[in-house]
Amino acid sequence: MAQSTSAPVTAFLRHNYRHFNAAALIDAADAYVSHLDKGGKMMVTLAGAMSTAELGISLAEMIRQDKVHAITCTGANLEEDIYNLVAHDHYARVPNYRDLTPEDEQKLLDQHFNRVTDTCIPEAEAIRRIEKAVLEEWQAADQAGERYFPHEFMYRILRSGKLKEFYQIDPKDSWMVAAAEKNIPIIVPGWEDSTNGNIFAGHCMEGDIKNVHTVRSGIEYMMYLAELYTEMTKTSTIGFFQIGGGIAGDFPICVVPMLHQDLGRTEVPLWGYFCQISDSTTSYGSYSGAVPNEKITWGKLAIDTPKFIIESDASIVAPLVFAIVLGQ
Repeated sequence: MAQSTSAPVTAFLRHNYRHFNAAALIDAADAYVSHLDKGGKMMVTLAGAMSTAELGISLAEMIRQDKVHAITCTGANLEEDIYNLVAHDHYARVPNYRDLTPEDEQKLLDQHFNRVTDTCIPEAEAIRRIEKAVLEEWQAADQAGERYFPHEFMYRILRSGKLKEFYQIDPKDSWMVAAAEKNIPIIVPGWEDSTNGNIFAGHCMEGDIKNVHTVRSGIEYMMYLAELYTEMTKTSTIGFFQIGGGIAGDFPICVVPMLHQDLGRTEVPLWGYFCQISDSTTSYGSYSGAVPNEKITWGKLAIDTPKFIIESDASIVAPLVFAIVLGQ
């Protein structure tokens, strides 16, 4: 393939990344591009703390350029992109995090920092600032007898403009801002297991919110995804680009066997592409570390589905894959 001087990152990768996981990265990125070129759509799933790793710098552009058409993420990734948006300058980095003692960790807590590896999220400027904004939306919906998904509440606070005065990064580097502008569907399974999920539970217990069902549930998310997948695949297949493991990947990939086996919608195609970036291994029944072929037995992937695993650090690998897809 000819090298393009206008795409220096891609040229560097193609010249240097020739073997092992490096070669898998190139193959997966090329297949991603091929899938889109054939009219396919792509779902990206976000596990871990990719928003705190500032994946939004590259993912937002993927969304703007229609390289991503749906996202499944943990509740942490949903909120932490917005935390970074409004409190970036107040974050603290701890490059020597491996050397911290329990006493060092307590000092961080006393300073109201919540540590994620080498990055500390400031409670007041990030968590409580978002709590105030989203609580207003929860209560307004509660009083009106309306119900919305977790991502819809986040879309509402972003679109309202009430947070703009607090922006501390360029909003073009926020994947949630890009997603709200494009109105792409987001699936957030297990949202209860997040800071805002815990906060919502607390406000329900205190009586600030009367109806616990004001925020729609994970079962409703699966029903929503089933109808979304059925509709989107009427004109194209959908690929599955999985960053990390856990519920962010496990939940959405199951929609296909559910549609086939539980709803009898056998005309719905399987996932049309699969790639996972993971450092998990196949042991003790690990699903996150399972090779893609295992998914054939569960009715998720076909024999001829393009399948890739890049066994590496997603915070390094994902932006490089996105650079190739974006032609950078």
